[in-house]
Amino acid sequence: MAEQDLLIEIGTEELPPKALRSLSESFAASVTAQLDKAGLAHGPVQLFATPRRLALLVRSLATQQAEQRSTRLGPAVAAAFDAEGKPTKAAEGFARSCGVSVAELGQMQDGKVTKLAWEVVQPGAATQALVPGFVKEALDQLPIPKRMRWGSSRNEFVRPVHWVVLLHGSDLIEAGILGVQSGRETRGHRFLHPAPIPLAHAADYEASLESPGMVLADFAKRRERIREQVLAEGRKLNGTPIIDEALLDEVTSLVEWPVALTGSFDTAFLAVPKEALVSAMKEHQKCFHLLDAEGRILPNFITISNLPSKDPAQVIAGNEKVIRPRLADASFFYQQDKKQPLHASSEKLKTVIFQQQLGTLYDKSQRVARLAVHIAAELGADQARAQRAAELGKCDLLTSMVYEFAELQGIMGRYYAEADGEDPEVASALNEQYMPRFAGDDLPTTQTGMILALAERLDTITGLFGIGQPPTGSKDPFALRRAALGLLRILIEKRLPLALTPCIQFAVEGFTGLTAGDGLVTQVRDFILERLRSWYADRQIPVGTFQAVAALGSDRPLDFDARIHAVQHFAGLPQAEALAAANKRVSNILARSAGEYLPPFSPELCREPAESALAKTLETVRGKVKPLLATAAYKEALVEMAALQQDVDAFFDDVMVNVDDAALRNNRLALLQELRDLFLQVADISCIQND
Repeated sequence: MAEQDLLIEIGTEELPPKALRSLSESFAASVTAQLDKAGLAHGPVQLFATPRRLALLVRSLATQQAEQRSTRLGPAVAAAFDAEGKPTKAAEGFARSCGVSVAELGQMQDGKVTKLAWEVVQPGAATQALVPGFVKEALDQLPIPKRMRWGSSRNEFVRPVHWVVLLHGSDLIEAGILGVQSGRETRGHRFLHPAPIPLAHAADYEASLESPGMVLADFAKRRERIREQVLAEGRKLNGTPIIDEALLDEVTSLVEWPVALTGSFDTAFLAVPKEALVSAMKEHQKCFHLLDAEGRILPNFITISNLPSKDPAQVIAGNEKVIRPRLADASFFYQQDKKQPLHASSEKLKTVIFQQQLGTLYDKSQRVARLAVHIAAELGADQARAQRAAELGKCDLLTSMVYEFAELQGIMGRYYAEADGEDPEVASALNEQYMPRFAGDDLPTTQTGMILALAERLDTITGLFGIGQPPTGSKDPFALRRAALGLLRILIEKRLPLALTPCIQFAVEGFTGLTAGDGLVTQVRDFILERLRSWYADRQIPVGTFQAVAALGSDRPLDFDARIHAVQHFAGLPQAEALAAANKRVSNILARSAGEYLPPFSPELCREPAESALAKTLETVRGKVKPLLATAAYKEALVEMAALQQDVDAFFDDVMVNVDDAALRNNRLALLQELRDLFLQVADISCIQND
């Protein structure tokens, strides 16, 4: 079958830089999925995305779908012909519906019945007829929160569309897309080559845009060009540019022909905390900062221009002129904030609402301080430090620096607390309370920081659940899922043996006016622990392993984690499958007698060698397991329990449980109950059958 490259380009006004990459990937994924669904064979798909275009090139795309073959089944042969072998009305009607004679029909076995059959062959549709529909569907599916209209058109898109290119090989696919008729002319750089660029063939696209168009259309290649240029500029200064990947994506989305330029600023600004300088350069000016060999920030920045200049010094001077006021603001705010101690802002917190029903930031700080002291006591940590850190925790939100650079919350609190002579651990905790800020972020390192981070999250989650505002579906405006996962990471990765229920109960008692009912504590605990399901799934822990531990309702995340890894190890033992099945069987047997009184197991009532052997082995294993469970050595305990496998199998092979003799039956049930109870001290291993 013939093949041709397919080019799709949507030319627009400047697209949102933070969304460009995701828009490009979603567009390509949707078009590719539709091609595959239509059965159109193709080669690799290359993505292109610049501020003014979304495009993709599908290599070696079939020019037509393959023939579509299907078989229609008619009446059974026995009913299709009479005793003389003549077609019945049923056969004639089926043949007529197929547009053929009865003689042309075939036969096919359908189960145990032979039926009349007709193979229907439909010619495949031409690719060029299908592509416009695929493009429209892909554009409709793009993740665009808010679409816009332009001119008198009723079409909607993220930005106004000015040109569309649809080429299959050298053939133009004529279509109207978002109010624009497709053509074969693309556009080069807005300033370096504004004239239209005719394309003879789809495969010419990338090269034609680069020359003469002065556009690096491939997002990934342009991104790496910028990285290389930034690193090269850094080497000139003997510095290390810090390339934040999100900033690199954003800068790549802002330019079509990148040129890196290095500027400088007054060394006096280096007295300002480096995070504030970085924020001013990165968030506001989209520049990369540099560090020296000792990790100190250099008085330089690297900016990415969208075109080469005949006089780069003028461009650099312009950037320096723009960035200087931002750094001056940061310096001014820093000096002004230090004129009063951090704790002086505490009273002002009473004027800032945290949440209408949950009170002010001052109210929250007081609740968090109370909860932090409780957690510190539970962990044997310094309660005074925990309280002081919580009382200062939100004070930096009212400083000029954080008001202007919101992303510096916590960071500036640490600097101001250090300047005030606060305990170093208390100062660090003011920043660490927000850790982890995102998935994979660092965790607090100080004990006070861990405690404050835990108290903050517990207060927020409990309060919002308490007023009936838990996350719903995909909506989580207060990021409670992220808060719960961060809380769990701290408890598990920092090995803090804290029980959730008492802390949640203590948190609930710190509120007034909660509207939730008596099940609030359980609801909050279950919400937090449920986050572990996805956390372990990301680590390739089977769902059955999670369910085996979750069935016990463990209240300590650190203990929960130890059990998870024990069950995961046990599942790899050769005895695991048989013991899991046996536990499931035991559970089912005991469920049928649930609620009935079972007297304690008595070895004297054993009648079969297999039940005596199981009882003896069970007693031996229980003795070995007891000290292991006392030290939470669950992995070793399950390894010891694996020794029960042969005796358990022999018991079910040789012993009838539900015998007529009530005493004998109850004794065997009691033995199985002891077996089940032993495993349940670690997990419900019957669940690993689900893996």
